This record gives sequence, structure tokens and C-alpha cells, in this order.
Amino acid sequence: MQSLSGQNIVIMGGTTGLGLSAAKKLVAAGAQVIVTSRSQANVDAALASLGPNAHGFAADAATPEAAERAIGMVDHLHALYHVAGGSGRSRGDGPLHEMTDDGLRYTLDLNLNSVIYSNRAAVRQFLKQGSGGVILNMASVLGYSPSAQFFASHAYAAAKAGIIGFSKSIAAYYAPQNIRVNVIAPALVETPMSQRAVSNEAIMKFVKTKQPLDGGRIGQPADCDAAALLLLSPDSQFITGQVLAVDGGWTVSEGQLG
Repeated sequence: MQSLSGQNIVIMGGTTGLGLSAAKKLVAAGAQVIVTSRSQANVDAALASLGPNAHGFAADAATPEAAERAIGMVDHLHALYHVAGGSGRSRGDGPLHEMTDDGLRYTLDLNLNSVIYSNRAAVRQFLKQGSGGVILNMASVLGYSPSAQFFASHAYAAAKAGIIGFSKSIAAYYAPQNIRVNVIAPALVETPMSQRAVSNEAIMKFVKTKQPLDGGRIGQPADCDAAALLLLSPDSQFITGQVLAVDGGWTVSEGQLG
């Protein structure tokens, strides 16, 4: 395991699912982590499981102040991992002809604007420190490998595609300052957000052929941990502007309907 001893890492959305799993991995590698969530209960539960090398607070990642406050909690920022995001279905995201204005705004705020806010805060801190640093953003295979029948959330797809384009753009611009920016793009992973899919027999049958690795299954949060640890660690010091799909074969498999 890579050592992250002495590293301060902010995880936006680090209290459940992919974020919490990564936080545990990072703490185990020696990092000090700051985690955030919109839910104080989730923050409290996460901190209880992470131990003394973790701190956090409740805040909405879709506001500029959330990341600024989190970064302000460390003397020196080494890395930012932005995991916060989620579905906008309940607010009106869906197929374009059915999408509501509120659904569009909500989904973009939650999944794209929040990334821009946190990345801006991190870059400003890295430049202030004059030290370089690492940003890792969470996208989705749906940003570039759609699945029309079961995952037609078009604002969500736009947001995740936007994260990829945004990340590559800032990776290019800030590379001379030794600021590295990469992206993890998972397929369907079992998290609080994925419960709609998990409870749908037809979707899970499709996923078995769309994500055929390891017998054909839904992903688990821990499946992304090694990728996060690598891309957040000094071992990836020559990697920037990359999108790593952790997808069980989603992007190279057709998937069988019916």
C-alpha cells in the first residue's frame, strides 16, 4: 500500500458509499482526512468509524463555502477528492423531453457546479502554498458511455461529461504549477444513490452482462479504493488529465436487454 503519512486530504462527500470507503483506505495509509456531507448524522457516523485522523462537518457541496471551509481546516493541503454528487431524478431529471427546469438546475448544481467550486478552492490554496497538489474528481461512465433504456438521466450525464472536460482543461492549464487533476469514472456501484437500480430485477440482470468482470456484478465502493489511493498519492506524480474507468467492463461490453 502506498504511504500517505503526513498528507492532508479533503474529501467532499466522504461520509457514505464511495467517499467513506476511500476515506477509510486513505486513513489506513496514514493520511489525515477532512470529510463533508449534507447530513450531520452521516458526518458523525463517518467520524466514529474513521478515528482520530479524520475531522468533518455538515455542509452542502453545491455552495462555494463548503470546500473553502474544509480546506481552511488544514495547515497545508496536499489533495482534494471530490466525490459529492447524486441523482436528480426526484427533482425532475430524466429524458430530455420530460426534464424540468428545476431538475436541470438541481442536478447541475449538485454534480457539476459543486466540483467547480471545490476545485477552484483547492487550486487557489495550492497556488497560495506554491507547492503543487492533487485533485481527483468523481465522474461516471454515463458521461461518455450511455445506457438509454435504464439510465436516461440526461442532466446527470451532462454533468458527468462536464466534469471530465473541466478536469482535463484545468489539468492542462495548471500542469506547469505541478497541480495534477485526474478523474475516476465508475459504472454502477452499490451506494445509497443506486438503490433504485439495485431493487430493479431487470436492471440487475442487464448489469450482469454489462459489467461482466468477477462473474458479472454491481460494483462495490471498495472497487474504486485502489484507484483513488494511487491517483491521490505521490506515486502518480507523472499522471494528470486522465480518466480511469473502474467499471467492471461496462465500456467494452454491450449488455443484454430482456
